[in-house]
Amino acid sequence: MGGNKSNKGHYKRLRDRFMSGGLDGFHDYEVVELLLTFAGRKDVKQSAKGAIKKFGSLKAVLEADPIDLKEIKGIGDNNVFGLKIAQAVARRYLADRVIDKDFIRSSDEVLDYLQHNLRDKNREVFLVIYLNGRNQILKLEELFKGTLSTSAVYPREVVKRALDNNAAAIVLVHNHPSGNSTPSQDDLAITKKLKEATQSIDVSVHDHLIIAGNDVYSFADHGIL
Repeated sequence: MGGNKSNKGHYKRLRDRFMSGGLDGFHDYEVVELLLTFAGRKDVKQSAKGAIKKFGSLKAVLEADPIDLKEIKGIGDNNVFGLKIAQAVARRYLADRVIDKDFIRSSDEVLDYLQHNLRDKNREVFLVIYLNGRNQILKLEELFKGTLSTSAVYPREVVKRALDNNAAAIVLVHNHPSGNSTPSQDDLAITKKLKEATQSIDVSVHDHLIIAGNDVYSFADHGIL
C-alpha cells in the first residue's frame, strides 16, 4: 500500500513539474515515464470528435489552450495532460533530430522544428540556434518571450549564452503571430545590435529567420546579414 501511494505521489510530482514548465530539464526516461502514466481507459471517442469539431484539426487540438480543451464534454485534466505531453514530445523529437547536424545541409529539418514550434504561438518568441566551427548545431534555445523590441531582447544575455555553449556562430529566430513575415524596424534594430554584440566575442550571426505561419523570411537571403 505504501509503495502504491509513493508511486502516485511521484507521478503527480512529474505531472505538476511538466504542467508548470514543460519538458525543460526532463531526462529522456522521465519523458517516457510521463507518456506511460496518462493513458486512460474511459471511452473518449465522442470527446475526441468534439475536439476535432471545435478546433478543426489534430494540430490545432494539440496547440489548444488547456482551458478551452476542458470546455469539451468528457475532457478533463488527465486528457489535457496526455495531449500536452504528446505535443511536447514531438517538439523534443524534432529538436533532437537536428542536434550535431550541419545547419545548411539540414535546413529542411531545422525549419520543420521551427515551424512546428513557433507558427501557431499567439505571442512572439525569440530563439537562438548555437553552431560550432563546422556549422553543426549545438543547441536550440528559447531566450525571450512577449512583444519583441530593442528593450526586450538583451544582447548581454545572448552573448553569455553563446559563450556558455562554446558557439562559433549563431542563428537568430523569432515568430510573427500576425502571419506577416516582413521584418519590422525593431527586428532590423535588434539584428544590428546582436550582430555588433557578438562580434566582440568573435561569434558570427549567420542568419535571422522570421517564422510567420508557413512563411519564412531569411535576413541572409535578403542580403541584410
